[in-house]
Amino acid sequence: MIRMNKLLVNRLNKRVTILRPPGPDDVDEYGQPLDDYVPVTTIWAAIEPLRGREYFSAMSEHAEVTTRIRIRYRDDVDRTMRVKYGEAEFEILHIIQPEFGKKELQLMCKERQ
Repeated sequence: MIRMNKLLVNRLNKRVTILRPPGPDDVDEYGQPLDDYVPVTTIWAAIEPLRGREYFSAMSEHAEVTTRIRIRYRDDVDRTMRVKYGEAEFEILHIIQPEFGKKELQLMCKERQ
């Protein structure tokens, strides 16, 4: 168990920010509702691209990349949130909790284009 924790910690080498959708109480300095996602926390993560796929739809090209982002367990992450790394933003499609142990979350994401 200790060995697994060390392996996870060694892979968490990227600083990412978890973002949540704006709520009714999120306003700017002028009292206007926010349109942008709101930062929740900045944490260490491992980012692992799993596959890339290009396809043509309605005569235009689209790219879809599936990425796994591993983080330490948190109970406040849900599928409405996004993950930001540098300029890249990822939509959370699924959240996997391996073996239902409260050690790690695997966020299966799609990169926003």
